[in-house]
Amino acid sequence: MNNPWRLFLVGEALLFLLALWQIMSNPALLILLFFGIFNIVLVVRKKKQRTHFNNFQLVLGGLIVFISLLSSSAMWMMLVLAVVFIGLKGVELSGIDMTKNTFWRKKQMIMVNTKESGAHSGERKKHHWFGNERIGNQAYEWDDINIDLISGDTIVDLGNTLLPKEDSVIIIRKGIGRTRILVPLGVAVCLDHSALLGSVLFEGEEQTLKNEQVKMYSNDYDENPRRLKIITNTLLGDVEVIRI
Repeated sequence: MNNPWRLFLVGEALLFLLALWQIMSNPALLILLFFGIFNIVLVVRKKKQRTHFNNFQLVLGGLIVFISLLSSSAMWMMLVLAVVFIGLKGVELSGIDMTKNTFWRKKQMIMVNTKESGAHSGERKKHHWFGNERIGNQAYEWDDINIDLISGDTIVDLGNTLLPKEDSVIIIRKGIGRTRILVPLGVAVCLDHSALLGSVLFEGEEQTLKNEQVKMYSNDYDENPRRLKIITNTLLGDVEVIRI
């Protein structure tokens, strides 16, 4: 699990403990909470057909529990933290840049940091086992991609890099999750995908795979010098190759 999610879960757990302490330190609020839970338990445990009064009792109990929980300031802080974090994570995963049209970036120059060629043997990169990941939020120098993941959604954005006039490779192996690869126009693509269960979208054509493998090429793959080969393997999940 990525570090931001760990911090989020730890923060939510601490705020939840603080909310419990605030409720337990307020006798009236604690009695109200127990009264709501008691009504819900009575209705849930009733095996015979429920009456209109039981439905009213269930709604009333849920409303009382809801009000008692929201009477805690820590519970409000939990909700605010969840909304802010999930909102920011959603924007990050979608790749939306909220500041790209602002006036201070109209004349912005973006430079790609490069480095001199050297020995690449023995280089190691740490991969997360779980969690969503987006590659290509900012301009970067291209290097072949090889990802192994147990669960999570993956977005590879090639719009912020320049693919060389040769064969480039992306390899993604995962257990469960959705994969989206954003490929600029002018790049020939070969997709070699296998899945236990899932769909694949390529060049506007969508197929459903059930323990199958499919290999698809763009129309200009044979004559285009700038080519990208994508190899993906998933147990459960969809793969999309989208032109940008």
